Amino acid sequence: MFQIGKTIISEDIIQKDFVCNLSACKGACCIDGDAGAPLDKEETLILKELYPKVKPFLRKEGIAAIEAQGTSITTEDGELETPLIEGADCAYVTFDNRGTALCGIEEAYNQGEIDWKKPVSCHLYPVRVQDYSEFAAVNYHHWHICDDACTLGKELQVPVYKFVKQALVRKFGEDWYEELEKVAANLNK
Repeated sequence: MFQIGKTIISEDIIQKDFVCNLSACKGACCIDGDAGAPLDKEETLILKELYPKVKPFLRKEGIAAIEAQGTSITTEDGELETPLIEGADCAYVTFDNRGTALCGIEEAYNQGEIDWKKPVSCHLYPVRVQDYSEFAAVNYHHWHICDDACTLGKELQVPVYKFVKQALVRKFGEDWYEELEKVAANLNK
């Protein structure tokens, strides 16, 4: 573990390799599990505002789930998340003609309908950030459904922090990322 500003970072994000392999996993992270994507308060407001522009990119099941539960939900533990379709798929998930799960929010972004890519927790994956009162913990999350991504990352020699560079800069800023690169260079000597 090491510290940059008010973040405590696991060395795994430097030492582990990762490159999403959608052709292998088919976007399982959007449909497996028992919780929606973590959101912060600001993101819940963004989702509410952007929903009319995202709606045309969603499946009817996702639209029904969102219209029944809202554009975001608060769990029993007080956590903010995206709603799920019958406790499974993220309500914002869509599928391409090969059955690969895609993000309807990101599709709207890619088509130029909105200027917000997707929740930062999705953009950061496999990095998870847990906010505490004095600092944020930045950790690598290993999930067996991403084993193919680990294999591809190792094959291509892409460490986690480089794979999620854009998301880390989005979350913490360019200066923070530059500090992370310096730590990585020193660790890899």
